[in-house]
Amino acid sequence: LCILVSFSLGFCTNLLLSQTPERILAQTNNKTEILCELKKEHTGIYWYRWSQERQNFEFLVFSNSLGKATYGANISKDKFSVHGVSSRTSYSLHIRHLHASDNGTYYCSVSQSSQLLLGSGTQLGVVDVLPLPQKTTQAPISKKPMRCVSKRNAASKKGACSPLVWVPLAASVLILLLSLVPTAHRLHRLRRRLWLRVHRQ
Repeated sequence: LCILVSFSLGFCTNLLLSQTPERILAQTNNKTEILCELKKEHTGIYWYRWSQERQNFEFLVFSNSLGKATYGANISKDKFSVHGVSSRTSYSLHIRHLHASDNGTYYCSVSQSSQLLLGSGTQLGVVDVLPLPQKTTQAPISKKPMRCVSKRNAASKKGACSPLVWVPLAASVLILLLSLVPTAHRLHRLRRRLWLRVHRQ
């Protein structure tokens, strides 16, 4: 199954070839690499570039299974090179000394039944300065409201802290009162004994 490409008859994209990555944004004078994987072995691979600006589908290089390369017209060997593996199912196009003129969509291709089957395509953009990565904005951490303003004035202010202050204080007063009950009872009995002695005499 292949789909005819609108810019040229006889070329078609095919699911038997896959390219990675889909897009590349690179800086001027740097280098980059495009990988093409084939579902089955072929005797060689072609590389083409489609320029939207020039409306031109340009042949770059053909590399056979032995690694011998044939370049297109006005294509520099120092700029483009093809590397393959022994399985003949994986090839990579290396592009050096990147320039704005290298912008375009790059296709790997194989010949089959007098047709050129194209890969999915890799869009290359070359810029002088790469954009800065976007900073992820983090929501400010909300602080939990303080239950107490301060230990010094907690007892004088009504609020969430007042029970924590008054409950222990009330409990202490209650314990103190309970501890005074036996003492008061003993004092009362002692006073009664003294009163009885005085009246008996």
